[in-house]
Amino acid sequence: MFSNYLIGLREGLEASLVVCILIAYLVKTGRRDALRPIWTGIAIAIVLALGFGCVLEFGSQEMTFQAQEALGGSLSVVAVGLVTWMVFWMRRTARHLKAELHGKLDQALAMGTGALVATAFLAVGREGLETALFVWASVHAASDGTPRPVIGVALGLATAVLLGWLFYRGAVRINLAKFFTWTGAMLVVVAAGVLAYGFHDLQEAGWLPGLTHLAFDISNTIEPDSWYGTLLKGVFNFQPDPTVLQVTVWLLYLIPALALFFAPVGFASGKGKVKGADEQGSRPSEASQA
Repeated sequence: MFSNYLIGLREGLEASLVVCILIAYLVKTGRRDALRPIWTGIAIAIVLALGFGCVLEFGSQEMTFQAQEALGGSLSVVAVGLVTWMVFWMRRTARHLKAELHGKLDQALAMGTGALVATAFLAVGREGLETALFVWASVHAASDGTPRPVIGVALGLATAVLLGWLFYRGAVRINLAKFFTWTGAMLVVVAAGVLAYGFHDLQEAGWLPGLTHLAFDISNTIEPDSWYGTLLKGVFNFQPDPTVLQVTVWLLYLIPALALFFAPVGFASGKGKVKGADEQGSRPSEASQA
């Protein structure tokens, strides 16, 4: 449940910050007349994301077991790729997010209502589709027959919306640089579990070999139905009897991804940029003064 809460919080907060920046900019520049098109674009993006999630969930129920596993495994791999790109992208470009959104909004204001709707839709829609796909893959991987994964995602999104509103009102301040750094690292760990489970789905679908070649089996030590087994599965997508391929994929993804994420050079050239984001993002009340 915690991993799903983290996904909802992290992904939802990014979208909330985008909305906060767009709305605050229009209010402070005296363009309240442009708020309706912005909200329209945001609403369309939300509906599209929800629709996409429903198609993934209900569409897969009509498939055979092998087809479900093939779809789940394939989409899990795609979802991990998208969320990994998003985590590194936010770490490198957070400093320029506010200026980038302001520039796009100025262009849209000059072009008219349709452009405003499109700007809001594209700004929020990308986050929404990524969130829907990764949430579906994560819930699919961590599903234990209970609604807890879905509840965790819903609570995370609700928290993100509340924090976005408090940012806009200037009622709360968070060191966003540190927030996105540590939640990004935790999301990489979650993504590693989703990726390993996705490969297991592909093995069950018959697309990959090695389903019976287990790396280890500690089911007698860590029972899947125990509270600690459920906790490990919910947080890390832990499986007490993974295949050799699952463990290999988990290690090959997690170690390089975390090393690059925390590296002082290369990808972490964004490390300095994130520090700059701290100067802007940690003072949300300034967004309303832009």
